[in-house]
Amino acid sequence: MSRGVGVAESSDDPHNAPSEGKGISQLLPCKPASLHEGQGVTEEGGTPPQTGEDSSSESSSESESDNEEPEPEQINGEPGGSCVEEASAQTEEWEEKELPKEHSHSELQKIQPHCEHCNVENKQNEQVTPRPLSREQFLLKLDTEGTYQCTETGLIFEVNRKVDIKYCVLSWSKFADLVVKPWVVGGPLFDVKCDPTCLTSIQFPHSLCLGHHNANMTFKVLHVKSSGASLESTMDHSTTHVKWRVSSLSPVGPVIQSEETVYHHGAVILYKAIDQNPSLSFRVYIATNNESFIKDISKSVKHSSKKFMKIDKPPVCQKLLENGKKYRLISEPEAEITPEEIEFVDGSLLKLKSYIEVYLEQPVEFKLLLVEMDSEEIVWKAKLRECDWVQHDQNQNISKRSTNGNRRRKMTSSLPDEDIYDKRMKQVDSSAMSMEPFM
Repeated sequence: MSRGVGVAESSDDPHNAPSEGKGISQLLPCKPASLHEGQGVTEEGGTPPQTGEDSSSESSSESESDNEEPEPEQINGEPGGSCVEEASAQTEEWEEKELPKEHSHSELQKIQPHCEHCNVENKQNEQVTPRPLSREQFLLKLDTEGTYQCTETGLIFEVNRKVDIKYCVLSWSKFADLVVKPWVVGGPLFDVKCDPTCLTSIQFPHSLCLGHHNANMTFKVLHVKSSGASLESTMDHSTTHVKWRVSSLSPVGPVIQSEETVYHHGAVILYKAIDQNPSLSFRVYIATNNESFIKDISKSVKHSSKKFMKIDKPPVCQKLLENGKKYRLISEPEAEITPEEIEFVDGSLLKLKSYIEVYLEQPVEFKLLLVEMDSEEIVWKAKLRECDWVQHDQNQNISKRSTNGNRRRKMTSSLPDEDIYDKRMKQVDSSAMSMEPFM
C-alpha cells in the first residue's frame, strides 16, 4: 500500500493520533465480485489499491453454510450491505418472531477475558438484556435517553431518546477482501438497525490486550455502505471497547493498525463427536475472544457432516495469544493429536476455521493442556470427565424413548375405538340373525 495519502483523522480521540509515516488513506481493495463497480474501501481522499487474498492454509477444516445469517437491509434510506450482495448468500429479511425468554444463543455466550495486563475500567453503564429474535438476532427496547450495555454482546449504545434497536453479529469472512495489512480485525462485526438519529454513539467490544502497546495502536471502524466501504475515525477507545460516533447504520466493526506485535485475548472451544463408537473424538478450536469468530466456529460445526456436542469447559486462555507464535496441545494420558502443534493466526477473516483433532481409543478421563512452545508456559488447560458427555447421550436416549412412548400411546389410544367398532358390528350381525325366518 502506498504511503503519504491524506487520511481524514478525527481529533476527538487522543489515542488515535497517527504516528509519522503511518498515514494510510485506504483500506482497500475490493474484488469486483464483492463490491459494485467503482466502489472500494477508502478514507477521505483515497482510491482503493489492489491486493491479494489471505492465503493462510487450514488444517482439518469444514466448510460452513451462511444460510442462517441475516443480510443487512435498507434502513432509513441508508442501504446496509447492498455493496456486498455477492459476498453474502443471504437475502432474507429480519424476522419479527420472538423466541421464548429462556432461549439463549449458546454460540454467543459472552466470554469474559481474564488479563492481568488490562486495567478494566469500571464504568457504570446500565446493563440491559435484549429479547432474542429468530436467526440469532436481538431486539433492545430503550425507553429513555442514556447509555446502555447489552449483556449478550457487550455492545454499548448511547441514545438520545426512546428507540428500538435490532442487531446481530456478522461474520468477518464475508468481508475479508475489505481488510488488508497493515489493518487487522479488532473485534466482532455487527449489523445494527434503528433510526440512526436516535443513536449518538456505539461502543464495540474488542478482543485485544492493550497493556503492552496502547500508545502505538490506531483504531478505526470499518463501515460498509452502498457507496463503498470506508474507514471512519473513532471517538475514543478503552481496554475493552472502541467508541464510534454514529453516522449511518450498516455493517460496522473495529479494525486496528499497530507498529508492534498484536496480543489477543484467547479462547479454547471444545466439541465432541457424537456416534456409536466407544472411542472419543474431539475438535479443539483456538480462537480470539471475538464473537464473530466464535459464531463462525459454531456454524462450521453445525454444518459438518458429523454430529457434535459442545463440551462446557472454562474457555478463556490464561496467557495472551500472539500471532506467529507456536503452540502445542498435550493430552494426559497420551492421545492421538493432529496436528500436534500449530502456529497461531487470527482466523476471523478465514471462511474455513482450523481445529486440532484429539482421538482416544478408549473412553477415559483425560487432561488437555495448550502450551506455548517457546516458553513452555501453559496457556489453557481442562480436565475432561465421562460425565461431560455421558449426560448428553443419556438425554438423547431419554428423548428417543419418550418419542417412542408417545407413538405407542397414540396407537394404544386408538384401540378402544376399534374395539367399539368391532362390538357394534357383532351386535349388528346378531340382530340380523335373529330377524331371519325359521325354515
